[in-house]
Amino acid sequence: MAAIVRRQRQRRRVCWALVAVLLADLLALSDTLAVMSVDLGSESMKVAIVKPGVPMEIVLNKESRRKTPVIVTLKENERFFGDSAASMAIKNPKATLRYFQHLLGKQADNPHVALYQARFPEHELTFDPQRQTVHFQISPQLQFSPEEVLGMILNYSRSLAEDFAEQPIKDAVITVPVFFNQAERRAVLHAARMAGLKVLQLINDNTATALSYGVFRRKDINTTAQNIMFYDMGSGSTVCTIVTYQTVKTKEAGMQPQLQIRGVGFDRTLGGLEMELRLREHLAGLFNEQRKGQRGKDVQENPRAMAKLLREANRLKTVLSANADHMAQIEGLMDDVDFKAKVTRVEFEELCADLFERVPGPVQQALQSAEMSLDEIEQVILVGGATRVPKVQEVLLKAVGKEELGKNINADEAAAMGAVYQAAVLSKAFKVKPFVVRDAVVYPILVEFTREVEEEPGVHSLKHNKRVLFSRMGPYPQRKVITFNRYSHDFNFHINYGDLGFLGPEDLRVFGSQNLTTVKLKGVGDSFKKYTDYESKGIKAHFNLDESGVLSLDRVESVFETLVEDSPEEESTLTKLGNTISSLFGGGTTPDAKENGTDTVQEEEESPAEGSKDEPGEQVELKEEAEAPVKDASQPPPPEPKGDAAPEGEKATEKENGDKSEAQKPSEKAEAAGPEGIPPAPEGEKKQKPARKQRMVEEIGVELVVLDLPDLPEDKLARSVQKLQDLTLRDLEKQEREKAANSLEAFIFETQDKMYQPEYKEVSTEEQREEISGKLSATSTWLEDEGFGATTAMLKEKLAELRKLCQGLFFRVEERKKWPERLSALDNLLNHSSMFLKGARLIPEMDQIFTEVEMTTLEKVINETWAWKNATLAEQAKLPATEKPVLLSKDIEAKMMALDREVQYLLNKAKFTKPRPRPKDKNETRAEPPLNASASDQEEKVIPPAGQTEDAEPISEPEKVETAGSEPGDTEPLELGGPGAESEQREQSTGQKRPLKNDEL
Repeated sequence: MAAIVRRQRQRRRVCWALVAVLLADLLALSDTLAVMSVDLGSESMKVAIVKPGVPMEIVLNKESRRKTPVIVTLKENERFFGDSAASMAIKNPKATLRYFQHLLGKQADNPHVALYQARFPEHELTFDPQRQTVHFQISPQLQFSPEEVLGMILNYSRSLAEDFAEQPIKDAVITVPVFFNQAERRAVLHAARMAGLKVLQLINDNTATALSYGVFRRKDINTTAQNIMFYDMGSGSTVCTIVTYQTVKTKEAGMQPQLQIRGVGFDRTLGGLEMELRLREHLAGLFNEQRKGQRGKDVQENPRAMAKLLREANRLKTVLSANADHMAQIEGLMDDVDFKAKVTRVEFEELCADLFERVPGPVQQALQSAEMSLDEIEQVILVGGATRVPKVQEVLLKAVGKEELGKNINADEAAAMGAVYQAAVLSKAFKVKPFVVRDAVVYPILVEFTREVEEEPGVHSLKHNKRVLFSRMGPYPQRKVITFNRYSHDFNFHINYGDLGFLGPEDLRVFGSQNLTTVKLKGVGDSFKKYTDYESKGIKAHFNLDESGVLSLDRVESVFETLVEDSPEEESTLTKLGNTISSLFGGGTTPDAKENGTDTVQEEEESPAEGSKDEPGEQVELKEEAEAPVKDASQPPPPEPKGDAAPEGEKATEKENGDKSEAQKPSEKAEAAGPEGIPPAPEGEKKQKPARKQRMVEEIGVELVVLDLPDLPEDKLARSVQKLQDLTLRDLEKQEREKAANSLEAFIFETQDKMYQPEYKEVSTEEQREEISGKLSATSTWLEDEGFGATTAMLKEKLAELRKLCQGLFFRVEERKKWPERLSALDNLLNHSSMFLKGARLIPEMDQIFTEVEMTTLEKVINETWAWKNATLAEQAKLPATEKPVLLSKDIEAKMMALDREVQYLLNKAKFTKPRPRPKDKNETRAEPPLNASASDQEEKVIPPAGQTEDAEPISEPEKVETAGSEPGDTEPLELGGPGAESEQREQSTGQKRPLKNDEL
């Protein structure tokens, strides 16, 4: 018995431990449910969040604006972000960085680097000797890479989202331009890692916009394809996208809406920024003309003046979109000289005439990549802030040949809303309606390799081969497998971009290196030596183009195959039973074998690579990894005996894991027993099984040589992460110090003002007020003279000293403010308690529910409270107002709580006490009949109705009724609650009897 009790206690402990773990997991999950999206534009960013109870909401920044400028000001001991940094751009343009995204993934010789330096000459750029990338040299001690600056912006966006969501956030979806190549996308991922963000996906901004449009118009999507063109002109670039919407049938959720990117066109430098720069140059020329006779300096040589002109050009561009002309004016542009000039919309359009001619370019590129015509486009929708320029709309409308342009989408927030919807889908913490997204590859990727071939006997030559891995406008995410059939030794192959002929000469120079990676394989020859008796099935390289559009090489394997005949020896009965049980309970191979890292290769259909023109037997085979097994139509399955067929699910599993070694298939013979695990037929009836294929997989060593842009070494990445964390801690310390200084200054001003108020004068002497005022003045002087160099601890110490000095004064004032309310509440409670006690004593003794002790206790508490109140008020009246009071509000509250507790106890007792049973009245009771009385002498007994409880009076024996034809001694009792009971009650009430029917006897 004791052992059983101990086991039960152990089980309880285990159960409680499991409950504690589950609760901890739930609490941790509740703290990380919120996810965010960052629409990272060239000029501004929009942040959106999703959390329980807040579906897809745009985050407001500290200025309560929905859009935050992507600007950061870096000084020696502080940083500024957003609108604060934008205002600092005028004072310190060299330390204020903007439009730095144009330098991500760019090396020193890239044309965009020279263009950035021409646009913003105030920035000093240095170069990394190892990676050949650029850095911002703020000062001799401050140097930051574009990735680090972007990491600061992402960290700031997360702080805004966390303040808005009121919980920590780590998961994010970030938008990137569709024209970002592999190097630029990896740079964004490095920046997010520096900021401590977990990137769920890098989503193209045009795809996010299309997703937002489709999600809010789900009901309008049907099986008929709808082709929509989105024309997005932002601050830095222009993108045109053709999207097809229609419903498709999915395996998981049936018919669901889908968007497919069909065509993409872009212009990297066409946007609102270029228009503003044209306006800035125009305004600078007007200012120089106005000062031509004054021998003044050229305004373009003054960075502060050019920053003012750029800000005015931005405002001017916005105003001219709605007005024919406007007056540009800047107070104190340079050398305290004001600037004022009139600019018309016609002049603005003339300045940007060549830019407006480039507006139709992305449209034509998108149509060509989609292989569509304008007649197939149902609607053209405008996105981006620069599309608000009237001339842009005019040229675009003429180019697309439509009646009007669609403006039924939020041009600023559409991408952020689409990205946060995707974040909710990927977070797995929210249940959202499915929406299938099929993005498209913009830059094709191919594999190149060189192999020695023998064209003639004894004549060898090198042959260069190219195989397209991911074709242009092909869908992604996607996995591909390429097989090299003619290699038995270590070799190299190259991963490069494919045909980029759709890019112009200038775009190709901006694009950078067209070579991605050189892959060096090691261990191929060793694998052939290890499996000499096996037939080689080639060297298989597995590639993955993930949701972010980043290419990776998962693994390289050497695959071998041979035919194995099953042993004719009969298995033992225990082995058969074990194999049968394993097959019944899923002990065989599972489709998750690949995910669990087992050495398996799917037996899938392998087709020649696109554009392959090699002779048979020399092809490099390329295949796409499917999620479900695909039957090979070219090779029929081996014949199997009748009655030995396995279920379809087992066939699919066996096919998907057909590369298992003999040791990994212990249940091979058990599967031949039939779908239900029936024991095999006798030995004479069994048929010989054909030989089966056995595959062996050997992992091949891989060495990657990145050619486009070397990744950040881990040590440099760790230093960058630490640098950003130190800056964040410094900012937090600065905020804490500013908060302490503000609190000290506010306390000084408020207390100095209180010294002249009547309620404070009443409870203080002249000496006390002079002492406090002197201390306040001394602290204020110290704060003005030495406060800038004071630490947070010093400021808090000064504040604590002042509060301690003024504590007695403030306490007396607060107590006097509370007295009227507290005393009034105490009087009301005493009066009500006395009335309650008086009423309780008036209850008759037979109905009394309170004991004498209880009522005496309540009376004692009431009397003591009255006595304490009167005595304390009398004592307080004798004290001067400047002394510490003896009548304290906390004492009044304690007395009220004690009295209220006694009253509530009696009230609860009265509420739940059952009333005592009252004695019967003499008029309603009847004496019991004598024992020798006959049945006829007894009075009729009342039969209670159905459902009456036994708490009432005891039920008497029912009356005996004689029926016709029965003996005098025969009786038939009536059923309680039936018709007889109801009639009996009516007879008793009326004093008459009705004749009984036969069915009531």
